[in-house]
Amino acid sequence: MPTYTVTHSALDLDPEQKNQIANGITEVHNRVTGANKYFAQVIFNEKSVGSHFMGGKLVSEPQLFLHGEIRSGRTEAVKKQLILELRDVLTRVSGLDQSDVWVYILDLLPNQMIEYGEVLPESGKENEWYSNLSPELKEKLSRLDE
Repeated sequence: MPTYTVTHSALDLDPEQKNQIANGITEVHNRVTGANKYFAQVIFNEKSVGSHFMGGKLVSEPQLFLHGEIRSGRTEAVKKQLILELRDVLTRVSGLDQSDVWVYILDLLPNQMIEYGEVLPESGKENEWYSNLSPELKEKLSRLDE
């Protein structure tokens, strides 16, 4: 956790832009929430022409949507900073105006999620969770957290 899904419509993102967005999202989430980088995953979805509508009209101008599912327990101030900084990553890398970028954050209860085969900890209890993992999983996560 978190899982961020980037959906782009009427916009081609090249591999370098996807890499910059994924790294930017990971860095922002890590810095703003304090959660380890290995929790962050970013998934890209491209909408084909003719499959995205707004107000019942086909979307023809580039749009970026970021849906983030994060563990609950963070303050409103942290979540506001998170969404604003995530928006800034998307606008900087894509070159889009901020009015063409959408960011949604959804809180999920940690005890209703499993990642890396284990039920997730409450926000702030990552170290305790980590200490109970197998040595093999700790090694895998340490490589992802660099």
